[in-house]
Amino acid sequence: MKIIKYFIEFLFIVILFIIFKLLGLKLASKFGSFIGGLLGPFFRSKEKIILNIKKALPDIGEKNIDIISKKMWKNYGRILSEYIYIKKFRNSKNKKTISVEGQEILDEIKNTKEPVVFISGHFNNFELMAMQIEKSGINLAAIYRPLNNIFLNKIMERLRIKYICKKQIKKGRSGTRDLVESFKKKYSIALMIDQRVSEGIKCSLFGQPALTTTIPAQLFKKFGCKIVPVYIERINDIFFKITVSKPIIYSKETSIEEITLDLNKWLERKILNNPTQWIWSHDRWK
Repeated sequence: MKIIKYFIEFLFIVILFIIFKLLGLKLASKFGSFIGGLLGPFFRSKEKIILNIKKALPDIGEKNIDIISKKMWKNYGRILSEYIYIKKFRNSKNKKTISVEGQEILDEIKNTKEPVVFISGHFNNFELMAMQIEKSGINLAAIYRPLNNIFLNKIMERLRIKYICKKQIKKGRSGTRDLVESFKKKYSIALMIDQRVSEGIKCSLFGQPALTTTIPAQLFKKFGCKIVPVYIERINDIFFKITVSKPIIYSKETSIEEITLDLNKWLERKILNNPTQWIWSHDRWK
């Protein structure tokens, strides 16, 4: 039955992609926002999202919870529409769609050829961050989680490899080995630190214990590498601002637990910066 369900979802997304392509980027983004706001709540548990928001922002109030949830789904819809235009984003040579604050940091990483660990979360169109880093001339390997839907996953993997980041590493224990080998070959690593991982450690996120990846901390302890936070926000319909922060350098004595907590604190600050631009549907505190 799952195969049938996945195939129906696949056909629905393909039809949407065709419509998005016919509309052009600007109209597709608006239509995606409408579709996301209308249909999004049927794909993920509304109760789960509300519970997650309450855990992170206990004093925010029911009205604001509803606003955050609705805007999140609209943003989800925009992201979906933008996948069909990822080639356009990749090949764009002007600043009409993406501006980068901290480009000089990326240039320095490129010139020194010393690999770093880029960390971020599922903010807005998160795919554009890895795309922009690789576009800057940095050898990059991005960690990703394959979609459950095997039909959609084939499309997404093809798009990611062709236009976002050529070297993709599957999340998991086997992927960790590939990651270390890639790092040794001077590939910088890009990963999201806001997903629940069974092989992680319980670390505070908004005062609640959350299973959190220790990969950035482990790579620092092993190689002494810099950790570079990256954030993306949607300024308007199809214009994004990517902020590359100064590299974080920890002391050798800093523990894996301390580094992981510090990175979660960075994540908290960015979520609070604009709660509507983070994806609240993950089982973060399960």
